[in-house]
Amino acid sequence: MPRGIMIVHSSPASPEREDEFNRWYDEEHLPEMLACAGFTAARRYRLRDAGPIKAPASTPGYLAIYEVEADDLDAAMTAMRARPKGAVSDALSLDPPPAVHFYELLG
Repeated sequence: MPRGIMIVHSSPASPEREDEFNRWYDEEHLPEMLACAGFTAARRYRLRDAGPIKAPASTPGYLAIYEVEADDLDAAMTAMRARPKGAVSDALSLDPPPAVHFYELLG
């Protein structure tokens, strides 16, 4: 079980660029992130817009969950932030920017 998870809420820049956004995320960004020490797995989810539970319209359309396994979670996060950055696709919405949150395992 991972000691920590990082979650990222993001959206494509426009509905017309959704395929480009997903291609960049899956083919470039995820491999870049998983090359960081301690980042062991990642999964992506798309917000459901059907069914009995509706999210507010302002909810970002995508969620990525990264599993982090490291004795020192702060060091793993610092190394991730210090890595050489790849190109950020302009298919990624920066208005609002992606929301990034880090959680540690309890118990």
